[in-house]
Amino acid sequence: MTQKNHAFSTNHEHLLDSLGATDNLLVIQDLDGVCMELVRDPLTRTIDRCYVEATQQLAGHFYVLTNGEHIGSRGVNTIIESVFDTPAQVREQGFYLPGLGAGGVQLQDRYGAVSHPGVTEAELAFLQSVPDRARRFLHTYLSLPPQHLDQADLDRLVASAVLDNLASPTININGFYQHFHDRPAQYQHLQQALERFMRALQQEAARIQLQDSFFVHYAPNLGHDPQGHERLKYSDGDNAGTTDFQFMLKGAIKEVGVLVILNHYYHQHTGEYPLGEHFNARQAPHKHSALLQLARDRFDPAHMPRIVGVGDTVTSYTQTQDGQTQQLRGGSDRGFLTLVQALGATFGMDNTVLYIDSSGGEVRRPGIDAAYLEQTPQAPWPALAGISDPADPLRLDVIFTGGHRQYVAFFCALAERRARRAL
Repeated sequence: MTQKNHAFSTNHEHLLDSLGATDNLLVIQDLDGVCMELVRDPLTRTIDRCYVEATQQLAGHFYVLTNGEHIGSRGVNTIIESVFDTPAQVREQGFYLPGLGAGGVQLQDRYGAVSHPGVTEAELAFLQSVPDRARRFLHTYLSLPPQHLDQADLDRLVASAVLDNLASPTININGFYQHFHDRPAQYQHLQQALERFMRALQQEAARIQLQDSFFVHYAPNLGHDPQGHERLKYSDGDNAGTTDFQFMLKGAIKEVGVLVILNHYYHQHTGEYPLGEHFNARQAPHKHSALLQLARDRFDPAHMPRIVGVGDTVTSYTQTQDGQTQQLRGGSDRGFLTLVQALGATFGMDNTVLYIDSSGGEVRRPGIDAAYLEQTPQAPWPALAGISDPADPLRLDVIFTGGHRQYVAFFCALAERRARRAL
């Protein structure tokens, strides 16, 4: 077993040496904000060809786990195709990113074969209706006072905001945050209106017997309320708060995706599916403890890899209400990173959580005070305000304060080092 990294380390060279020497390695990685800059308009995202080629060098040891999607007009596949000569080259040479999209229900291999295990035709049909509903809602709501947007702004902003993802239709309001920068109350009213719209979608699904099919994911969020629903993070003016409103299939939570990926990893390396060939996110338990127990029961420790979880969306905020103070922890990467950490403790593996500071992009979110972190590594909490806290059970082992560019350079170096080692 390799030496354990210290929490909140910025020693990337030590990490590179450690991962380069690890035989049984599995990298599970988010996408937006990690290997691509966070941008207001998802259609303007770009990806580094070096990174894509490096994922192929790590074939069999690398999977993505994202709430975005592989396919469609806003999918990552189109972005990857743009940095190669032709889409045929990407498909034939296997440059697509293997792993799970839509929170865990959209499975893709390196050659672009996509499936939605466990998803019904009725569920997909309802999801396909959501983007048009969202456009109509936004046009109606924003054309009325007090917003009263003119037609040109309205058309532009709605076209940017509504993401017609097949399995996880999304309303991304980064553009509206910029538009309402001098009218923060109107932006917060929009957040509240979209919260009501998402509830109405769930009620409509229930009327056609799909009441157990969907849930609403907010990114970033403030964890879950007592009923298990995610808490929306309202903007405080300086921070955009929740910008992504995603209508998703139940079971499409990233921590479940970790076990789906492990199941495929074991098959690739041992020839057997510990959870069965057709195991998918719709069949898995949702509770952290149940997922951990399933892993204990079914995965042979002799073949358990060292898992590296990589994400950028983790939140922690203190809230005081009626004299009571509570710590609200959330973020769309928190669940899967926490499970990666727990699997390491359970199986005696040196699992490592990497946190990418994505605050340097176009989207306003809490960032890390790199200078403070370097100067006071034993008392880092002021440098992590809004991200973590002293009692946080999730340990961020290694931090990339330089954002996605710093991580991509590290990732490419890791792939090259492992490729040389294999010769």
